Amino acid sequence: MVNTTLEARVMNERADHADGHTLRVPVLIIGGSLVGLSTSLFLSRLGVRHALVERHAGTSIHPRGRGNNVRTMELFRVADVERDIHAAAATLAENHGILQTPTLVGEAGEWLFRNIDPGGGLARFSPTAWCLCSQNDLEPVLLDHARRLGGDLRYSTEMLSFDDGPAGVTAVVKSRETGEHTTIHADYLVAADGPRSPVREQLGIGHSGPGDLFHNVSVTFRSRRLADVVGDRRFIVCYLTTPDADGALLPVDNREQWVFHAPWHPEQGEALEEFTDERCAEHIRRAVGVADLDVEITGRAPWHAAQRVARSYRSGRVLLAGDSAHEMSPTGAFGSNTGIQDAHNLAWKLAAVLDGWAGEGLLDTYDAERRPVAEATSARAAARSAEHSHPGFAPPPGAGGGRQSGILNVALGYRYPSGAVAGTDPGSPVVPEQLDLSGEPGSRAPHLWIRRNGERISTLDLYERTLVLLSDAAVPGGWHQAAARLADELLVPLRSFRVGAEPGAELVPEDDVDWAQRHGIAPGGAVLVRPDGFVAWRAAGPEAEPMRALRQALTQVLSLG
Repeated sequence: MVNTTLEARVMNERADHADGHTLRVPVLIIGGSLVGLSTSLFLSRLGVRHALVERHAGTSIHPRGRGNNVRTMELFRVADVERDIHAAAATLAENHGILQTPTLVGEAGEWLFRNIDPGGGLARFSPTAWCLCSQNDLEPVLLDHARRLGGDLRYSTEMLSFDDGPAGVTAVVKSRETGEHTTIHADYLVAADGPRSPVREQLGIGHSGPGDLFHNVSVTFRSRRLADVVGDRRFIVCYLTTPDADGALLPVDNREQWVFHAPWHPEQGEALEEFTDERCAEHIRRAVGVADLDVEITGRAPWHAAQRVARSYRSGRVLLAGDSAHEMSPTGAFGSNTGIQDAHNLAWKLAAVLDGWAGEGLLDTYDAERRPVAEATSARAAARSAEHSHPGFAPPPGAGGGRQSGILNVALGYRYPSGAVAGTDPGSPVVPEQLDLSGEPGSRAPHLWIRRNGERISTLDLYERTLVLLSDAAVPGGWHQAAARLADELLVPLRSFRVGAEPGAELVPEDDVDWAQRHGIAPGGAVLVRPDGFVAWRAAGPEAEPMRALRQALTQVLSLG
């Protein structure tokens, strides 16, 4: 049986420590890269005890996975790490555009875009913005916060085996430093162990999607003169298109540290060993257009772009997240962002089930919600690689490559037509044609600036540890009272706020904004928002029996039936 009360969970957490070689935790995370660390951070914020094991000795040392989209930054804002991430990302704070050019000599080429948020229009939708922070800079920030919140994170530790049974997961892990074995008993296991996931392989979960798309070798190098060639062109990435010397150039510090992605064709028999320092340096010189450019190769790493999505995100008590669940073309940084958002979706559901205020079925909604998002997003990532003519990528005939609409509807406007929601249309698209954040169930709740006890916050700052009900302070009704009674009756963490300028309102919108209209309801209606900031349900207007309507919604959303 799953522990369904906090008291039972605490008792189990204190058990099985007698000989120092056995550990019991509610959640075991396999993998300590971006998604595993994000899972640890989010679980820590929710008070869920867990252990994380990672076979590498520390966080990433390679500058990659740098684009953190606006939705990801919203999650990091609520988790109180946004400021530290911006500090870690300060070096590249002024880099914005994507340039495509034959070489960097002269004025040829074109900007695919100069600014990711021209005109500052994103501020209408979000309290934050995109942030360019490389994985090697971001991971230490997440690690530090997760540990300070009590996370048990074990690097240089590999999982040797695991068994998934009806009573929980038992895993055997080994310290790569001491050779010591530890048996870990957990209620649930989160597999964030990468695209070649041993956990997924053992479970026999297959993939959908076309598979491998292209291959690159990522080369880190030092060049002091390249900054003069680049000049004031502060790009995120520059696609260099000279035939036989194409590649993608990325700045690390805008001064002398750089990364170059060179096409690699193992399908044509090209071996990784052929990418010698001399070959890489010469390729970079020809791509840049400066024959005598100083180039000192400092490292190289192969990577593979693919489009795959696991056919299931759950098997028993094991749940997949990040690259173990999906692989995407790197163009647009969709993969890492989708993985971090997997972790956030999963964390509150694990907390709810473990703490006993949701039914076991809530965990099934993780697959129902996140897998369709990955399928839609991976297709968009591949299309974007075609649009940008990514080096090494030859899209299949008919795949296009022409410009498509912006990516904000993909990054921020995706929705959950089915899952832990009520009142949705299961047949509606996961990614709408246009960005629509108007309070529809299954979509991310609207952002409004409000005053709470005199403090200016975003409505998104309200959503993390509990369900939240918003109702109209101007229209007397029973929503506020119903929420308080049901929180006690169902033992559900549910906070209720009355919104408006009237006396008694807990939240006051700025500039007389019509909060109800922005949430798609009439005066007297109500909106139920999940801990992850997605609208779970809404009542378009007053209800004769608010207690019954709200109980029905909570029962459906939390699988309490």
